[in-house]
Amino acid sequence: MMIEEETKVYAVIGAAGAGKRMASAVPKQFLQIGGKTMLEMTADRFLALPGIETIVIVTGSDDLERCRQMFTSAIAQGRVQIVAGGKERQDSIWNGMQHLRHNGAADDSIVLIHDGARPYVSDALIQKVAEKAKETGAAIPAVAPKDTIRHREEGTLDRSQLCCVQTPQAFRFNLIEKAYSQAMADGFYGTDDASLAERVGQQVAIVEGEYTNLKITTPEDLQMEMRIGTGYDVHRLTEDRKLVLGGVEVPYEKGLLGHSDADVLTHALMDAMLGAAALGDIGQLFPDSDAAYSGISSLRLLEKTAQVVAAAGYTLGNADVTVVCQRPKLAPYIGQMRKNLAKTLKVPESKISIKATTTEKLGFTGRGEGIAAEAVCLLTR
Repeated sequence: MMIEEETKVYAVIGAAGAGKRMASAVPKQFLQIGGKTMLEMTADRFLALPGIETIVIVTGSDDLERCRQMFTSAIAQGRVQIVAGGKERQDSIWNGMQHLRHNGAADDSIVLIHDGARPYVSDALIQKVAEKAKETGAAIPAVAPKDTIRHREEGTLDRSQLCCVQTPQAFRFNLIEKAYSQAMADGFYGTDDASLAERVGQQVAIVEGEYTNLKITTPEDLQMEMRIGTGYDVHRLTEDRKLVLGGVEVPYEKGLLGHSDADVLTHALMDAMLGAAALGDIGQLFPDSDAAYSGISSLRLLEKTAQVVAAAGYTLGNADVTVVCQRPKLAPYIGQMRKNLAKTLKVPESKISIKATTTEKLGFTGRGEGIAAEAVCLLTR
């Protein structure tokens, strides 16, 4: 986070709703997308930011143990705390804030309030809203409506004056605590946190939101976009270089020449992911003119690529990589390669396929001059 280190930042994630409009047998925040629950995906966005002191997840009384099991590691590290919610969303968020107050939150802390069913929020948006709240006291993200909005009685409204409000909404702790306390005393229930702040006279700043920051509310919201990408890469074999493929150092008298570790297998996969998301290629993201990438492990570049793809709202469905080389034989190392890629991408190994083939001594790979790799991947959003 770019906020000054002395300003502590907390997050309260509301996940106590029943999600009746989803028409699901389980609350929507526990439905899975790409192998993770929506709540896990949402919390992961905040856990990825080291500047956030504590994340309080407020859930239904019947789901407390489920959440504790889901976040065992983060709870043990002191980064996540689980709190029981109330009857309405406002009651639940109030419980989360009271928990923070009783556990050391100061008046000048920043608290981010977010929906547990809004899993595609980006790191950049979280930081932008928090920084604006530090400056103004209260900030919310919003986007312009895409459709014409019509009042049932007053007719068509001026779309240029309207916006669609999102979360996370960020506030100085003492300010939002006062707003909630007054609302609870008056028996007033607002449509969002900002409406409570405005009710006690606080102006709320608006920052540009993101259309990808969707709140999953109905079954239609879970209709996935699927995109396919391909990647192809070639590196020359040369002496005095290590041969690294899929993060594995393969014993051989030659290695691949390149600015990084020249892991041609991993490079092909990165290009396939970036291509599927229409985010350019690895040359744009990690230019060989940048000394920062000299000799770097391609697994680190793959991790950064995954973060860029995830920030655009995409999840890896599966990947299939083919390595083309005459020598050495790669079969003994493919299992470890799959493990390395899966661990780096935080996906099950079953989503990663790696094959090796030769060209029957034809072409530059057959002559042992270089190694090529081709990858195909499926992304979902």
